[in-house]
Amino acid sequence: MDNLKVCIVDDEEEFVTTLAERLELRGFKAQIATNGETALHLIETDPPHVVVLDVMMPGMGGLEVLQRIKERNPQIPVILLTGHGDTKEGMEGMRLGAFDYLMKPLSIDDLIKKMQEAVKHP
Repeated sequence: MDNLKVCIVDDEEEFVTTLAERLELRGFKAQIATNGETALHLIETDPPHVVVLDVMMPGMGGLEVLQRIKERNPQIPVILLTGHGDTKEGMEGMRLGAFDYLMKPLSIDDLIKKMQEAVKHP
């Protein structure tokens, strides 16, 4: 899974920057977006292998971004990030086509394992 390209989408700039750096130290190529519009543009112009997407974002929320990704690029797996107690949104995301969801705060090792599973999944 070397050079796995991931697009991380979260409105918390410090979170996405830190997560991208941690993933790049482990051999991943990370793109970051702090809103849905930027994420959709990145995915269209330079498609990643997997998207890690926060559910709760101002403006275009994560579930809407998920729907648009699945309309345009259904083959790209999406892993949702939900805050503690937001399992309802995670389950709704699964219904809309997300590969899975993880709760914040998250373990980098759990995220990597989930991304690798998502990319291998047919």
